[in-house]
Amino acid sequence: MVFGRSIRARMTIATVVVFGAVLAAQVLAISLTYPVRARADLVDQADEASRYLAGFVGEHRFTGPIPPRKGVITMQVVDRGGHVLAANAALAGRPPLTRAWPAGHDMRVQDRVCPPGGCMVVVGTRNSASVYGTVVAYAAMREPFLLRSPFLPVLLSGSAAVIVALLGWGAWYGTGRVLAPVERIRSGLERISGQDLSRRVDVPGTRDEIAQLAATVNDTLARLEDAVERNRRFVSDASHELRSPITGLMVRLEAGVKYPDAADWQAAYDDARRLSDIVHDLLLMARLDAGAETAKERLDMGALVEEEVARRYSRLPLTMDVEPELFVRGNRLRLGRVLTNLLANADRYGDTRVWVSARGEADQVVVEVRDDGPGIPVEMRERVFERFTRLDRTRSRDSGGSGLGLPIARDIARAHGGTLEVGDGGAQTRLILRLPRD
Repeated sequence: MVFGRSIRARMTIATVVVFGAVLAAQVLAISLTYPVRARADLVDQADEASRYLAGFVGEHRFTGPIPPRKGVITMQVVDRGGHVLAANAALAGRPPLTRAWPAGHDMRVQDRVCPPGGCMVVVGTRNSASVYGTVVAYAAMREPFLLRSPFLPVLLSGSAAVIVALLGWGAWYGTGRVLAPVERIRSGLERISGQDLSRRVDVPGTRDEIAQLAATVNDTLARLEDAVERNRRFVSDASHELRSPITGLMVRLEAGVKYPDAADWQAAYDDARRLSDIVHDLLLMARLDAGAETAKERLDMGALVEEEVARRYSRLPLTMDVEPELFVRGNRLRLGRVLTNLLANADRYGDTRVWVSARGEADQVVVEVRDDGPGIPVEMRERVFERFTRLDRTRSRDSGGSGLGLPIARDIARAHGGTLEVGDGGAQTRLILRLPRD
């Protein structure tokens, strides 16, 4: 199996690419937005403390260190000359945090300074009427470690890489587990050859779609085995059936060439006609097996029965009982062939009489052909519809049957959505054709 073309590889690659792109976008977004938002939060805290401090010195002087304000512990009050007038305990005796001073009419200034120990965000608010005169109240917030180092992008990138690797491994492992039964089915099918279709693939006990696939494959193999076996029997029987008339015809023709006056031309003609009938039946069965579509029309089945009875010569007397307006939708030539085969079968094997009836039953048209022959045993009622099958009494070639009449009739009936079966008749033979009523 080519790696790049396997479903397992494609699923793994797709998982890695898709989730890798998503996680990369998230890492980039966090790496870009986190510093901005974090610094904005620091500025807001420092700004609030700076405003409070500026308002406080408008009325009070500090006699000691500036107390913390809501977590802000780094604060100074600086005059225009850069002298620190008040500071928190940590900045006692230290120079101003920044030299930045509000410009013009601005009351606020913002700066970022990086003394030893880490960078800070500084916000200053000017108060021109404080008890110290014109001063700026500074408040500073120290930047956290993640803002001072590349650790956050590296951590996020490494975590994303680990997650993508785990997802890729999970996709590879999970897809392999899911496709393992499919691979067993494939290898099982690979071992099945055209000479031996009896093997089957293993059906997993999971009762999921894979199990249904394996069961369907086995059903298909069973049907294929049956079709191949029937085809083999058909080819064998067809060659056997064709061999006899061809051999007989060749013998008679050779005798006719050597002894023209004593040649039995009638027998040769009978062999040729029988050979022609068998070939025509084989060609028709091939078209039926191929499922060739035929033009269909609305026709009166009762009238068609009367036409077929009237145009054929019968050895036995025939009694007919046909109801009017029994409409079906079908091909006239094919349905006529069904009736011809049923009538010929009854006339060939009946003893004294043949009965034909056509009637309507609910949404079906039922045509029944009955004769007073020896009947068909129950155990043989399906076998008579197999190709080249004859009952013991009718195996002789002298009967004229090819063994294809009833199989052809049933195939045509099924192609029209109907059925053909042998009914209970006791000592008689009943062949019953059912077609959907139009």
